[in-house]
Amino acid sequence: MLFSPPNILTLFRIALVPGVVGAFYVDGDTGRWIALALFVAAGISDFLDGYLARSLNMMSRFGQLMDPIADKLVVASALVMLVQAGTIGSGSIIAAVIILCREILVSGLREFLANAKVSIPVSRLAKWKTTVQMIAIAFLLAGNAGDKIVPHITDIGIAGIWFAAILTLYTGYDYLKVGLRHAVTADDAEARGAAARAHAAE
Repeated sequence: MLFSPPNILTLFRIALVPGVVGAFYVDGDTGRWIALALFVAAGISDFLDGYLARSLNMMSRFGQLMDPIADKLVVASALVMLVQAGTIGSGSIIAAVIILCREILVSGLREFLANAKVSIPVSRLAKWKTTVQMIAIAFLLAGNAGDKIVPHITDIGIAGIWFAAILTLYTGYDYLKVGLRHAVTADDAEARGAAARAHAAE
């Protein structure tokens, strides 16, 4: 099951990360087009591995673990390199930080809730956030090379990153609210259990 088609696509997506990073060290527009092509390939593989896992009934623990990790590695590496290259300027770094912090927050909450045997379905708004975010990053990866074909594509990408950041704050708050509610409930239950055991021991 480790080398099922969905898992291979997930591993393929992780393998693309060094390529996206390395493309920024290629001179001229060529590097940007390489980075964009690899990012688009990662996005397509993300769609395909989910589709195959469901349609072929090939869902696995490995896939559940690695799929979100692969997504976050691709997004994080692209954002970091875009900041390093100056495409995401100082005024918009906050938007990139918000997106990255949300990814870390959600990962921690999902791990906590998984241990508590609680699953959080992905909301429609969260899916829209991901779509806007991926399109915006793709525009920014094209950068100046893309501006020569579609004027102001970088500006559109920056606007998209800010929109994604706003959606990120909203959806991240929803996840945090659910996580805190279950954490408080678990603590209260543990406290009641401890009190009951102490009372029984008297």
